[in-house]
Amino acid sequence: MEEADKIFLEYVVKALVDNPNDVKIDRTVDEMGVLISLTVNPADMGKIIGRMGNTAKAIRTLLRIIGMKNNARVNLKINEPAGSMRPERPAGSMSSAPTLKTVDQAMEDLKGI
Repeated sequence: MEEADKIFLEYVVKALVDNPNDVKIDRTVDEMGVLISLTVNPADMGKIIGRMGNTAKAIRTLLRIIGMKNNARVNLKINEPAGSMRPERPAGSMSSAPTLKTVDQAMEDLKGI
């Protein structure tokens, strides 16, 4: 069964979300492997991503296992909803740590309060 990964993902995602009718899954195959794109209702994004991305990581791991069983490399792309409020990171930045200020800059900020 070639689309076992898509069927599995649909089952899991629809069980997690509050709006299962809004779940859309697109599956494409190319020389790099299988790419599954997932779109859900914006209100359900937190349920799919999970705390610190743990739910998404678990789903991706299980999809890779299904892919290995079928000799395919499976990747999951979770589409961000339009108008999402995720902060932009500078290119190449892996952390979301705030930029550090000098003591003088911090003192100036405090004077303005």
